Amino acid sequence: MATFVDQVTLHLRAGDGGNGCVSIKREKFKPLAGPDGGNGGNGGDIVLESSPQTTTILDFHRRPHRSSENGGPGMGDHKSGFTSGELVLNVPVGTVVKDADGTVLVDMDEPGMRIVVAPGGQGGLGNAALASSKRKAPGFALLGTPGWEGDVFLELKTVADIALVGYPSAGKSSLVAAMSAAKPKIADYPFTTLHPNLGVVQAGETRYTVADVPGLIEGASEGKGLGLEFLRHVERCSALLHVLDCATLDPGRDPISDLDIILVELAAYPVPDGQLPLLERPQLIALNKIDVPEARELADFVRADLEARGYRVFEISTASHEGLPALSFALAEIVEKARAEAADDAAKPRIVIRPQAVDTTDFVVKVEGGSFGNIYRVLGQKPQRWVAQTDFTNEEAIGFLADRLAKLGVEDELFRAGAVGGSTVVIGPGNGIIFDWEPTLTSTAELVTAPRGTDPRIDQNNRRTNQTRRERYVEMMNAKSEARAELVREKEAGLWGDEEADGLTVPDYDSEGRTGDTGDSSADSSAAADVTADAVSADAAGESSREDA
Repeated sequence: MATFVDQVTLHLRAGDGGNGCVSIKREKFKPLAGPDGGNGGNGGDIVLESSPQTTTILDFHRRPHRSSENGGPGMGDHKSGFTSGELVLNVPVGTVVKDADGTVLVDMDEPGMRIVVAPGGQGGLGNAALASSKRKAPGFALLGTPGWEGDVFLELKTVADIALVGYPSAGKSSLVAAMSAAKPKIADYPFTTLHPNLGVVQAGETRYTVADVPGLIEGASEGKGLGLEFLRHVERCSALLHVLDCATLDPGRDPISDLDIILVELAAYPVPDGQLPLLERPQLIALNKIDVPEARELADFVRADLEARGYRVFEISTASHEGLPALSFALAEIVEKARAEAADDAAKPRIVIRPQAVDTTDFVVKVEGGSFGNIYRVLGQKPQRWVAQTDFTNEEAIGFLADRLAKLGVEDELFRAGAVGGSTVVIGPGNGIIFDWEPTLTSTAELVTAPRGTDPRIDQNNRRTNQTRRERYVEMMNAKSEARAELVREKEAGLWGDEEADGLTVPDYDSEGRTGDTGDSSADSSAAADVTADAVSADAAGESSREDA
């Protein structure tokens, strides 16, 4: 059984871009003739297009998952991969496209409107395109980026000039069939029509569309029945035609009470901003089924009361077509007036395309708290795309990514945000790509955090003075004296004799208090050697003078 669907969720997946190729041209007598890897092709886009030939979104309800083809990979000899064609999905005129959060992307209320709801992935560059004067033969290529994947929401709002509203079984579908060439299913159903019916009416030189809105009962605006589901189809109509059943057999019902209930439900339905409320639009009344004698008497009885309220009233019969020509021309007059007013209104706002400012950053750095310190998240279209294009199994590709990020200014922004070497950096939302940041420095000037006007690299003075050398020499001599005194005390205590004493030597201490031969490279050792030599010379001079005496 055919069903009417005016709301559907599409699950879309655009095609991925093809990977670039890494290839080196090889010829006879030229084993390495340069890189010749081709670029990958772009993935296919998914496009929605409003078409007058499409009247339902039932096909999307049955097959909600749609995907486009991937782009082809690049090949050697400068052969680029194929670019996949776009996937065009035709939707009826009047379809409102929303994203997963409910934000309206576009209102496709005119034929021929197009929107790319799922852009395909970008193909990666081959190593031939990455070659430069500094990088003669790149050993890497860029990967293709994945296509967009997500959900979009389609809501169909019928585009009709006249909306027929009224109680169930009031004869709205029959009126559409009688005034137009539409063939809706009509029978003595004990329930309301399950979907709106649309028909085209020709009245003289004016052609307009009419649509019946089923399911309007008391409490429809609060979700009772199906009225709330179909009231959205009234939003775009220029005028309302109340179809009142004058031959109803239900107790407690009459055309006046039915009209009052319908007016309450229409007043409770909120229209989008910028649109005229439903009850402020032109309204006409059609007293239907006057081919029944009792219904004609009732229509004559209530006509005066309805005209007293300011309505134009028409007595019609969908069975005998009585009163339909006058009604169709009256509706055509209202439609022509509404179209003239719409033409006089201001045109749609002009779309102004402005170039992006040269000083606008393409990314932001957000600091997030973590269990083991701050996490620095980099969000931006370029960094995220570059990360997706990088082959992390290739060290040269990783270095190329680091150069691109540094040139974009990511490292400078990380430093301004407080990141240091070893900080956790995430590129992209969610888990993203996690790095332990090691800054790439051309100089250390940007990491100097000293007060303004000072530089700790210049103010440092680690050269030892003569006073420092004297103090360390005195400490060394005191250590030697203490060692000699310790040997004397051990000898007096009888720990060893004269023979053993001949083999004992006092350890030689350097300026740092270490034992052993320190060599001639130390300034302290040279100073100590000079002082010791002076002392030995003095002792030798004293001995010679005593011998002469």
